[in-house]
Amino acid sequence: MDHTRVLIIGSGPAGYTAAIYAARAELSPTMLSGLVAGGQLMLTTEVENFPGFPNGISGPDLMAQLQAQAERFETRMMAEDVTEVDLSKRPFTAKTSERTMTADTVILSTGASARWMGIPSEERLMNKGVSACATCDGFFFREKAMAVVGGGDTALEEALFLTRFASKVTVIHRRDELRASKIMQDRALKHEKIEFAWNAVVDEVLGEDEVTGVRLKDTQTGDTREIELGAVFIAIGHTPNTGFLGGQLEVDDAGYIKVEAGTTRTSVEGVFACGDVIDPHYRQAITAAGTGCMAAIDAERWLAEKEG
Repeated sequence: MDHTRVLIIGSGPAGYTAAIYAARAELSPTMLSGLVAGGQLMLTTEVENFPGFPNGISGPDLMAQLQAQAERFETRMMAEDVTEVDLSKRPFTAKTSERTMTADTVILSTGASARWMGIPSEERLMNKGVSACATCDGFFFREKAMAVVGGGDTALEEALFLTRFASKVTVIHRRDELRASKIMQDRALKHEKIEFAWNAVVDEVLGEDEVTGVRLKDTQTGDTREIELGAVFIAIGHTPNTGFLGGQLEVDDAGYIKVEAGTTRTSVEGVFACGDVIDPHYRQAITAAGTGCMAAIDAERWLAEKEG
């Protein structure tokens, strides 16, 4: 049986930052980063809002640097997916296809996955005008017409944010009424730059090397029409990556892990969570990294109490 004092499940800005802090505290952490390490930033071509990189940096390069920093302090890295955990007793247990590990404490940084429309052109034009983060990428398409797909609060927040850069923002919604809160609806409906494409779904994202528009399909008549755009932002929700937990931790209605306010403590003593798996609101690399720092310090103090 492979044992570690601190087991970090997941990677990304939160996990790597937790590893850096835990390793510097001489806790000898082990990270099960997943087969595709680095989280959602591995799908981001350019990051311009992470402090310390005045000229920007690609998402994969940023993750590579964070991983190298964690490894410099002798974090043990394993590119393996955790399939199940047992958090009912200590030491905790985590299983991958390769091994079973036990740990005195666990830090969860498994993130959340954006929901996509599931059409081939969307995948082909990812990072070429198709994005799931207006805050991250809206700036790159300034003065162009843009679209947001969705009808909830997140979609309208994205649309309102994009009005800072866009010549026009079209909100594409499959129904004829929004799911968003009334205050968000009022703001969006009154904004001079925001238009609505009701009862519409994206049939295809148009463009070869970059987005040039979308073909919309009417959900009632089946008719199609095309509109010219420079970017399409998908805002139909995120799914926190918590399925492998088997319901052993308290989560909210959307599946995000609940933590005690002002900490990263979960409903199970000795288990901590950080990054997008606890955060449906900000979903930024820098906020994820901040909670990764918190999780490592929380884990360090918890271990000191138990071992003291």
